[in-house]
Amino acid sequence: MPEPMTPDDFDALDDILDDLRERQPDTPSWEVCDGFLAAVVCCRRPLGLDEVLPQLFGEGAAPPAPGAALSESDSGVFSGPVQQRRFIELWQRRADEIAWALDHPVDSLEDEASYQPEVLDMVGAIASMPEEERLDIAPEDIPSIAQGWAMGFIAATQAWPEEWAPPRDKEAAAILDETLDCIDQLTEPDDGPLEIPMFAEDGPPSISHDRLDAFGEAIWAVYDLRKFWKSYGPRVVAARKSDEPGRNDPCHCGSGKKYKKCHGA
Repeated sequence: MPEPMTPDDFDALDDILDDLRERQPDTPSWEVCDGFLAAVVCCRRPLGLDEVLPQLFGEGAAPPAPGAALSESDSGVFSGPVQQRRFIELWQRRADEIAWALDHPVDSLEDEASYQPEVLDMVGAIASMPEEERLDIAPEDIPSIAQGWAMGFIAATQAWPEEWAPPRDKEAAAILDETLDCIDQLTEPDDGPLEIPMFAEDGPPSISHDRLDAFGEAIWAVYDLRKFWKSYGPRVVAARKSDEPGRNDPCHCGSGKKYKKCHGA
């Protein structure tokens, strides 16, 4: 089992993203990144950090080549090599944690070993604020539980569409579509009545029964997607045969002979 992430580790990730946001205002939240990372872990083909990080933060986020010595100016979107290395270390640990959880099926999501997305209860947090502090926050601006996570997951499937293309088998394609739809549904706001506190028993209601059920189904869907693509393996790309010279053409080896008298014999 990989070393589990701690609250301090997630705080460190949030701090790095906050710092990136000072230079790049469109830097996604960690919840979005965590959903993106879950899709990367489930992807049919293993994706390198040189592919993944630029999709999230732009070309300047690509990691250095192995063994390369970095200067402050080589760190792209990051403030320096130390911050870049720290982010990559935490990112990889979270990736290992997700992969381990998904590869060790559990009977219940209550199991401590189950995969648990990193989601924020913004609805509950804002509802707990004094009323005067909530006046400037429009309800439509508050993301529902797991909405950002689901958006990150779906964004990753759209970033590498060839790796998420359905198989030719119609039954398998339907299974893939249905499974992804479980996650895609969470990209929409929770429009049901808020009846359940998400994380604190004595907190304000922040999630509907339907949303809670849909969130659970989405987590199981991630398990299914990991298993689905592992069973298929990486895509097989057909090699294109180079154009072969005609029998009476000069041989490509430069011998001066006709192809049929040389390599075509």
